[in-house]
Amino acid sequence: MKLNWVERLVVNNPLRVVEQRFQIRWMHKVKPLSPTDLVLEIGCGRGAGSHLILKEMHPAVIHATDLDFKMIRLARRYFAGADNQRVFTYVADAVALPYGDETFDAIFDFGALHHVPDWRKALKEIARVLKEGGTFYLEELYPALYQNFITKHLLVHPTQDRFRSEDFRQALTACGFSFQGSLELKGIGILGVLTKG
Repeated sequence: MKLNWVERLVVNNPLRVVEQRFQIRWMHKVKPLSPTDLVLEIGCGRGAGSHLILKEMHPAVIHATDLDFKMIRLARRYFAGADNQRVFTYVADAVALPYGDETFDAIFDFGALHHVPDWRKALKEIARVLKEGGTFYLEELYPALYQNFITKHLLVHPTQDRFRSEDFRQALTACGFSFQGSLELKGIGILGVLTKG
């Protein structure tokens, strides 16, 4: 599901970049990337997350994907210069990723899955394109944060079959993921580093 203009403002502001920097540094402490790693970011938005992954974790290459072509255009502008050699941007749907099985060493999700109506199918796709032993880095939000009285009138999200802590953790386990580390605020969201297999 594409973001509306209000949520574009929320995710494309300087405070979001500061937040992501702290998240990526925590993820790096839990499990660093290798300089030869091929990385995928789903729901890359304007590209700030991928830029920070490059700067903080130093993978070889990042494929940054988003369902919204407007966001991909912004990301391409964001990566003007040296980053262009290591970042490839694509319009792609998280439930039908255009990659072969076990392509990536690591996958990042900064709050994209809660926008996907069939989030279980998207998790299966992530597991499919991630190599055995690969790492899934995630930040996700729970409905209390984005479907409360105020935000449900400002933001656009799917309303059916939304995940909370327990069912999200069960779905991750069912896809073959195990937690290496997590920080969770019950009812609000989770930051996690998981391994496939």
